[in-house]
Amino acid sequence: MLLATCGALVLAAPLRAAEEVMPKHITPNTLKAVRAGLDYLARTQASDGGWHDEQAGQAYPVAVAGLAGTALLANGSTVSRGRYAQQVERALDFLLSCSTSSGLLTGPGEDNGRPMHGHGFALMFLASAYGTETKPALRDKTKIAIDKAVKLTAEGQSRDGGWTYTPGSGDEGSVTVTQVQALRAAHNAGLAVPRGTIAEAVQYIERCSTSEGGICYSLRNGGGARLAISAAAVATLYNAGQYDAPVANRCLEYVWRHFKATKGWSKGAGHDFYAHLYAAQAFYLAGDKYWDEYFPAVRDQLISMQDKSDGSWYGDGIGKPYGTAIALIILQLPYKYLPVYQR
Repeated sequence: MLLATCGALVLAAPLRAAEEVMPKHITPNTLKAVRAGLDYLARTQASDGGWHDEQAGQAYPVAVAGLAGTALLANGSTVSRGRYAQQVERALDFLLSCSTSSGLLTGPGEDNGRPMHGHGFALMFLASAYGTETKPALRDKTKIAIDKAVKLTAEGQSRDGGWTYTPGSGDEGSVTVTQVQALRAAHNAGLAVPRGTIAEAVQYIERCSTSEGGICYSLRNGGGARLAISAAAVATLYNAGQYDAPVANRCLEYVWRHFKATKGWSKGAGHDFYAHLYAAQAFYLAGDKYWDEYFPAVRDQLISMQDKSDGSWYGDGIGKPYGTAIALIILQLPYKYLPVYQR
């Protein structure tokens, strides 16, 4: 009996330890879903390091690779260590091959003629990966690409402080978000980022604020508040250090009202994965008051939406690698592996 009792104690300790190290709101089902999703990305990565087998992968290869690579990094893998180290390095190689002489991160088709979304997602991934690189030659090559990309972003900012689909041609909220987050990731990695560029972007978001508290699609084109862009704006303002700015507080409450009023996944008028990508970041950065109510419900919804046959999520009518990458980024926020998603 003593041996049985001691054995029970020995077995119980590791079980309790495993529960203690698991981040808040992460359940065994979450771990299973995340592993299946990551394995899906690993299986479907092409030999060149991109993801090309779906609509988005063909039309927006740089954007999808940036998001998928970020999802792998969010699990704690790096170029040199972790279960998905090989996939991270291949994604890095692919995006480095997309670095052009101007600094724009894009492929031959320029992401369907709209390269700045992909440029932002790719730059955020490169900067996040750079902070963990230990191979000198690869680190130097990555730094050169990041420096050029940061310069392109700064020079491509519109006179109003935003960005649109091509460098320097206007402003649009969703593209502006990707550029600010990318610059924040570069700053976190210890790389030089023009202060004025971020300050002008913050002012741009402030000017896009509507009477409802949300953010409109474009300063020049106006229109009413857009929920997805408003959620993205909160995350962006927090990335810029504007945690107590009145516009950030108003926008957070606008987004929160909409998420509380309508239960269920649908929030983005056809861009639900996109909306949740940024809403999750906003609520996570805003603290437990929001996160504790938001995440458990969305976690369970995402798990129920996963394709159990291959571990993927099909997102926003765009494709599986896109949807899977976003679902994984959301589900892995509690792991705190990526500084760009931390306060």
